[in-house]
Amino acid sequence: MRVLRQVIGAEWAKLWSVRATWWGLACAFALTVLISVTLGGATATEALRDGRTDVRIVASEAVVSATSFVQFALVAPAMLVITSEYASGGIRATLQATPVRGVVLAAKALVVGPVMFATGVLTGAVATAFVYAVLSADVFGGLVVLPPGEVVTDLLGAGVFYALVSVLTLGVAAAMRSAAGTLTVMFMLLMGLPLVILMTGVPALLDASLRMPMFAGLAFMGSTDNLTGGPMPYSAGEGLAWLLAWVAAAVAAGHAVLRRRDA
Repeated sequence: MRVLRQVIGAEWAKLWSVRATWWGLACAFALTVLISVTLGGATATEALRDGRTDVRIVASEAVVSATSFVQFALVAPAMLVITSEYASGGIRATLQATPVRGVVLAAKALVVGPVMFATGVLTGAVATAFVYAVLSADVFGGLVVLPPGEVVTDLLGAGVFYALVSVLTLGVAAAMRSAAGTLTVMFMLLMGLPLVILMTGVPALLDASLRMPMFAGLAFMGSTDNLTGGPMPYSAGEGLAWLLAWVAAAVAAGHAVLRRRDA
């Protein structure tokens, strides 16, 4: 346990010494605010156009919808936690200092996960405030509301989603060992492959695509939009289970490669 704490301290210092971490978090903040306000405004405008003045739009729901886009801003800093070490050769020193490679991977995950969780909650809170401030004007007739319970649930859900996607990225990065390979795999896993499968229209494939990480995360956060116009075919708990399964598979693959291949 003492060794793990020491390695976590070292990984924490390395995370904040990389400028890409700061850029990634800054981009996540800007994108969360911009996309949340845009999506919230589109929802409110559509409601007014359809004459549905009795609809109440929870401001934080826009933050949940924005996660599909913002997640990519956090893939880069999560990936660079390990790929930057392979690129610079620093991974040799890391593994010499901590020969038990599972400890190295665990320490990286225990640093990246909480940081991205906090990022999701804090950026989500700011974005929610922006959505409410911008869209609570008289022109929208008070459609946008801030029920405390739902807002807290949405923000915590976004934080958990970002944390799990970041650990998933870390596992893929450990397996791929390169930034280009990790970015390609993560894009296909999070967006490319699910959308391509959706376009096939084959029921069995559609069902499979809705259990990939992005849709599993949306289901966990309570979203009912599966991009096909229909509801999610499973509950929030099942969405979390599917997302955790993807994370576990990625981390197991990364650990296997880290153990078997030389740095």
